[in-house]
Amino acid sequence: MNKKTETEVNFEETLAELEKLIASLETGELSLEDSLTGFKHGIELTRQCQAALDNAQQTVELLSNNQDEESVTPFEPNA
Repeated sequence: MNKKTETEVNFEETLAELEKLIASLETGELSLEDSLTGFKHGIELTRQCQAALDNAQQTVELLSNNQDEESVTPFEPNA
């Protein structure tokens, strides 16, 4: 369960890449074209990070859902 596939986004690595990109954009030393390219890439990285956070939040909500035995209904398959 701890193994990640190659297609899974590594949140920490993506966030670090985004922070590095932001730092380079903030210097103001990039050309307009390079800045726009960096900005587009930054948007993609932001979306990846947000998706990872949303997934983590859903996992936490599922795991922390405190249902007692009285609220659990037995499974009844349709006959």
